[in-house]
Amino acid sequence: MDDARAHLFVSGLVQGVGYRYYAMRKANAYGVSGFAKNLMDGRVEVVVEGSRSMVEQFISDLKVGPMSAHVSDIRIEWDQPTYEFNGFQGL
Repeated sequence: MDDARAHLFVSGLVQGVGYRYYAMRKANAYGVSGFAKNLMDGRVEVVVEGSRSMVEQFISDLKVGPMSAHVSDIRIEWDQPTYEFNGFQGL
């Protein structure tokens, strides 16, 4: 199986607009696991694991975000999956 892990830092208007809930819904739809959490500097940190194709589709959705959000940048670091997550959480 071609699994992948991505560590993302999402910038823009991404807090207080339902972005983490949007990420959870999309993660569940794609069957990927991990978390999304707000950072003190206004960004959202996302760690996601799953099949490479599903992770890439998930990231494509995160680049758009919910209607009330405005994503200006996503920094992505790819890594080997650790399989530490059970489902996807908004922290």
